[in-house]
Amino acid sequence: MQIFNNPIDNKTYKKALRNQKKFIRKFGDDSKTQYHLTLEDNDVLTPPFDCKIIRTTETSTISNGLPEKPIIIGNIRMGFGHYRISMAMASAARSMGYTPLWLDLNSFPETTCTKIISYQNNLYSTGSRLSQKIPIFNKLIWEPLNYEGFKKLSYNAGDQITAQLMTPLFNELPKDTPFIATHVWPSQAAVHAGMTKVVNAIPDNWPMALHLSEGALHTVQTYNTYWGYRTLNGFEAGKILNPMNRDDIVFTGHYIDHELVSNIEEDCRKRVERAKGAGPIRFLFTIGGAGAQAEFFAAIIKTLLPYVKQNKACIYVNCGDYQNVWTKLQQMIPELENGSVSTKEHFNNWVEELEFAQKATSGTDKDVGSGIHAFCNKDIFGAVYITNLLMRASDILVTKPSELAFYPVPKLFIKRIGGHEMWGAIHSAELGDGSQECETPEQAGSIVKLIMEDPTLLEMMCNNILQQKKIGTYDGAYKTVELAIKR
Repeated sequence: MQIFNNPIDNKTYKKALRNQKKFIRKFGDDSKTQYHLTLEDNDVLTPPFDCKIIRTTETSTISNGLPEKPIIIGNIRMGFGHYRISMAMASAARSMGYTPLWLDLNSFPETTCTKIISYQNNLYSTGSRLSQKIPIFNKLIWEPLNYEGFKKLSYNAGDQITAQLMTPLFNELPKDTPFIATHVWPSQAAVHAGMTKVVNAIPDNWPMALHLSEGALHTVQTYNTYWGYRTLNGFEAGKILNPMNRDDIVFTGHYIDHELVSNIEEDCRKRVERAKGAGPIRFLFTIGGAGAQAEFFAAIIKTLLPYVKQNKACIYVNCGDYQNVWTKLQQMIPELENGSVSTKEHFNNWVEELEFAQKATSGTDKDVGSGIHAFCNKDIFGAVYITNLLMRASDILVTKPSELAFYPVPKLFIKRIGGHEMWGAIHSAELGDGSQECETPEQAGSIVKLIMEDPTLLEMMCNNILQQKKIGTYDGAYKTVELAIKR
C-alpha cells in the first residue's frame, strides 16, 4: 500500500485490515446490498439553494435521471462544521446555476457505512466534551490526538481501508456526477466507488493526513495548508516524504456562502454604523456541535449583561440542537429567567426564525436588535443554518476557532476544542478579521470590554474583511464548485 508514492509499512497495513474486519463483525457487511435512492425537498435547504436531500427508498427514482446540472455535496454530521461547509458549497453551486444534492453518509441507519460513522462520531463527541471538563484528559490525550495523532500517514491508511465499506450507497449514482466532499470519508468512499469528479474540500488550517483522499482533487483554504499538504510535512516522524503532485491540490480561499460573500460591503457598513452609535453592538454566540463550553459562554454573557441593560449591546445565542445547553445557561445566569433583562426564545419555529433573521439584517425592527435572543432547533439543518443567517445581522461572532474562523464577520475566539483548531484563530488574527484565541473566560471578557469601550476595533476588523473580499479570500466555495464541474 502507498499513499502519494509513500510506502505504508506492512504492520500498519495489516492493522488497517484487522480494523476493517472488526467493523464488519460489529456492524455487518452490506457490500452486496442494492440500496435504492431518491431525492427529497428539505424545509431549510430547498428554499434558498434548491437543494435536494438524497435518501434511501424501496423503489429508485434516481435511476431515472438526476436534475439538470447536478452536483453532489458529500458530507457527514460530525459536529456542525462539515454541514456548514456543505451549505456554503450548496449556496455557491446554486448561485452558479447548479442543483446541489445533499448526501450525508451518516443519515442511513440501515447501512454499515452509517453505523461505522455514528460509532466514531459518538466517540469524538464524547472526547470533545470530556476535554472541556477534565483538563488532564485534554492535555495528555485529546490535544495530542487532534494535533499529532490525526497528522500521521498511518492514520490515513486505516481510514482508506475502512472507507471501502462505505461504497454501497454510491451504486446508483452516475459516476461522472461532480462530487464535492466536505469530510474526507465521503471523498474516500466516492473514490473507492468509482466516482470520477471528486473534490475533497479540506477544512481547518492545520495539515493532517486524516484529510487525505488519494484519487480526489484536494482544495485548501490557506497557503499554510497548501504547503503542509503539498509536502506532507510532518506526516511521518523523522522523514521527508514524497510530495503530492501539483495536480492533486489547489488553493481556493475560504469556503463561504454566496449570500454572505455578495453582501459583505453592505453588512460591514451597517456594523460600522452600529459601532459608531447607530444601535446596540450585536454579539452572536454559537454553541458547537458537541454541545460543549457552556460555562465559557456563560462567563462572557455575564460580562455583557451590563451593556445589554444599557441598550449598548444585544446578544444572540444559537444553542444548535442542544436545548439542554440553554437550560444550563439559565441556571448559571439568573438574569436569563428573572425578567431583569429582555430575553426571548426562538425554538423550533423555522418560519419565525427566518423572519427574525430578515428583520435583524434589514434593520427594520428595533426589538430584534436589543436584549437577548436564544435560538434552538431540533432539526439539524436549522440548528446549523440559523447561525449563517444571523451572521449577516451580527457585529461580533463569539466562537471557538472551528470552520467559523474563516467566515467574513468580525470574530472573538474562545478556547479551542482540539489542537488543530488553534491555527484557525491564528489565520484569522493575521488577516485582521478576528481576535487571538482566548484561553480563559477572563481573557475573553477583557476583549469584550475593550470592544465595547473602543468600537474602532470593530471598524478595523470590518475594513480588513473588505480588503480580503477585494482579493478573493472568501471565494473558495465558488472555485471549488468550478473545479468539480471541470474535473
